[in-house]
Amino acid sequence: MLALAVRRLAGALPTLLAIVAVAFFLMRLAPGGPFDQERVLPAAIEANLRQTYHLGDPLMTQSARYLGDLLRGAFGPSFKYQDFTVTELIWGGLPASLTLGLGAMVIAALAGVWIGLVAALKRNSRLDHAVMAIAMTGIIVPNFVVAPLLTLIFGIYLHLLPVGGWRSAAHAVLPIVTLALPQIAIIARLTRASAIETLGSPFVRTARAKGLSERRVMTHHVIKPALLPVLSYLGPATAGVLTGSVVVEQIFGIPGVVRYFIQGALNRDYTLVMGVVILYATLIILFNLAVDLLYRVLDPKLRTP
Repeated sequence: MLALAVRRLAGALPTLLAIVAVAFFLMRLAPGGPFDQERVLPAAIEANLRQTYHLGDPLMTQSARYLGDLLRGAFGPSFKYQDFTVTELIWGGLPASLTLGLGAMVIAALAGVWIGLVAALKRNSRLDHAVMAIAMTGIIVPNFVVAPLLTLIFGIYLHLLPVGGWRSAAHAVLPIVTLALPQIAIIARLTRASAIETLGSPFVRTARAKGLSERRVMTHHVIKPALLPVLSYLGPATAGVLTGSVVVEQIFGIPGVVRYFIQGALNRDYTLVMGVVILYATLIILFNLAVDLLYRVLDPKLRTP
């Protein structure tokens, strides 16, 4: 398993380098620059700034210098937040974004799998139809509708939870639930479909014919194969939740990493945008690697001798 992980990480390095190269050149080719403002800077000051940050050098020279900095573990200085490096900004916002994203996906995985299994066992019943109808609603309704609704109900009307900020565990409840709800719906539908297919498999019918209880059939024969499609979804979905939480972070006033990506793109803060892109590309690679390893744990046919 360790050798497989090392091979996969080594194989992912060219992909990561390609992402870095594409993002670097796209940022440089976009119109505008980090020092373009409504108030035009004097030509001498702008020239000094460009010289300080090596923006006047050829693009290939800039890219080689940036790759060299990356190999040393440095993302460079931020053009807009001049008192901070990009590394400091990312590490400052990463805990909040990881708490939101991972907390939402853990809740979504546990609740979605349980709901999907119950719906599969009660296939075509009223419970099944009700659960799937609610799940479809959860998929359709966007976060920017769910977040204000939860804020009104639990924060303003019931006064049970805080509606903004990031100072205690209670502040994380509403944003995590907001992110988790659509994922619960998607995972429940995936689990239900996979479990229904597995329940109709010959090995499940054989297990029932041997007199095994329904609980034993589910725990020993149905759950593992039913989880395989869910695992395939969880890798990119977790990264998507982490990168797509900008609306939730803005509504609840959470100091996460995603806000830096948006602000950096608007301000042409090249190094800040590159740092966030590299961070999320790395997270996607690691999440997909974790999914591959879990696949081999759940599916013996994929294990190497």
